[in-house]
Amino acid sequence: MQRTGVMIKKIVAIIPARGGSKGLPRKNIIDLAGKPLIAWTIEAALKSKYITKTIVSSDDEEILNFSKNYGADVIERPDNLASDTATSESVVDHTIDFLQCNGEEFDILVLLQPTSPLRTSIDIDSAFEIMFDNNSTAIISVFETDNKILKSFKYGVNGYIEGISNNKYPFMRRQDLPKTYMPNGAIYIVNIDAFRISRGFMTDRTSCYVMPITRSLDIDTELDLRSIERIIKIH
Repeated sequence: MQRTGVMIKKIVAIIPARGGSKGLPRKNIIDLAGKPLIAWTIEAALKSKYITKTIVSSDDEEILNFSKNYGADVIERPDNLASDTATSESVVDHTIDFLQCNGEEFDILVLLQPTSPLRTSIDIDSAFEIMFDNNSTAIISVFETDNKILKSFKYGVNGYIEGISNNKYPFMRRQDLPKTYMPNGAIYIVNIDAFRISRGFMTDRTSCYVMPITRSLDIDTELDLRSIERIIKIH
């Protein structure tokens, strides 16, 4: 679907899901409320009215098979992109290069981590609409944090303390300080040309999509998994 006044864009969703996980073994396909964890993200991407193609990048045959069963296209990534040190940027590069070699060109990519199962298709589409409305080249999903951090000090290069942002904020009332945000890892959208230039998800025209803390939860441990499972059952 096209947003009124916005040129049609080809958008690819990339879901990175390597087989190894130290904190929670087989995390990406572990059962969450009756279906594998990765399925929650695949289904959200497929329901988006803006995403043209949904791809799971993995080194693991079982993850690739699960992903195909839930409707995603898949790309098998090489072993050097499946290690603990492999970056999301390198996985994105590999995916975009693979698509281009197969004659598929896209304008925008959205990286969706499978460990954020509470992020919905509405969140994804709302983030795209902020991007289109603001003429941004990138969007990062965030949640609002305590702005008290702006009252902090750090040691400067001269060996004396200075405000972490400036020397006014430490002495201002908290209610007069600007709001602060933390990335939640759920949604990273970037224009592909801008990604190639910046080598990352932060460009000179990046906006944010603010999500509630309740949908910003990330699964890294068994405790995280059970907490999110309880939230899903309540809703």
